[in-house]
Amino acid sequence: MPDINILEVLEETKGEIEPRLEQYIPRVFSDANIETICGKARFAYDIETATKALSEPIWEFLDRGGKRWRPALLLLVAEALGAQKEDVLDFVALCELVHNGTLVIDDIEDQSELRRGKPCLHLVYDLDVAINAGNALYFLPLLALKQRKDDFPPETIIKAYELYSQEMINLHFGQGFDIWWHSGNKEPNIDEYLQMCAYKTGTLARLSCKLSAILAGATDYQIEAIGRFAESVGVGFQIQDDILNLDSEKFAEGKGFGEDIHEGKRTLIVIHCLENASKDDADRLREILLLHTNEQTLIEEAVAIIHKTESIEFARQRAREIVGGAWSEMESALPESEAKKKLKAFADFLIERNV
Repeated sequence: MPDINILEVLEETKGEIEPRLEQYIPRVFSDANIETICGKARFAYDIETATKALSEPIWEFLDRGGKRWRPALLLLVAEALGAQKEDVLDFVALCELVHNGTLVIDDIEDQSELRRGKPCLHLVYDLDVAINAGNALYFLPLLALKQRKDDFPPETIIKAYELYSQEMINLHFGQGFDIWWHSGNKEPNIDEYLQMCAYKTGTLARLSCKLSAILAGATDYQIEAIGRFAESVGVGFQIQDDILNLDSEKFAEGKGFGEDIHEGKRTLIVIHCLENASKDDADRLREILLLHTNEQTLIEEAVAIIHKTESIEFARQRAREIVGGAWSEMESALPESEAKKKLKAFADFLIERNV
């Protein structure tokens, strides 16, 4: 396989993705575009407030960047299945806008301070504005299904709506598990943690790829194999995120080194450490996690305990196994193509990246 630079692939697709995001959340509202989104007003729209309360905070967040890897996956899956890019391009908004909505809400729930190197949205705007903007991002991209419904068979659109509904249910279960655990209410085991990841992070990758496969007219076998692969990529991505949060100064610039320790998160790394550390070290790590501390010396102490049990390397190897197994299953579901090679390179990049 020739070397494929996934960062270059992501940069190329960004130019196609960004205009589609603006289609469903304009930077500035007008009479025309608000009517397209909401329908004709019975009384009167306050266009200026719509822009101030929704467009401005949403675009303040979107303009911070992000890898946009979920919509890029959607496009690659469509290409690998032989679909035309124009048939699915509108739907990149569905997976990317929803993802950003989850980040806004997640930061509020975790009382986080930094996201992509800047203060979290609820610290830039009032809490109520940030919550409303985050929730709006769950629903605005559904306009893609509404506006393109005549371009696909009715059963395809129904499948797409059912997929979206189910994945959003799964997403909130995953978030619920995560919140409950990092509040110290329970210590999950490894399998419970991985299921949480499959729902919290794997869900949106799975949504992106299964939606693409449904719109491309894939078989049920292909849809499920692609979905399992995408879910595994999402799980691997989350594990690598957890690793970078404890092991990378470069990553710390964007979110804050050791923020998972501050949040008290029971990550795969932490669970493995608690199961394998001495009683004194395990008790001390639990104590630090429950403090939700911002004190750097305590965070560094927690990381030092984690390093003793080689839990970071354990997590790294588990991510490789999960993604590698899912790829083996999906490999037979797709014909050989350049897009298929990119999908494999994509998966490798997401779990080996240092950014």
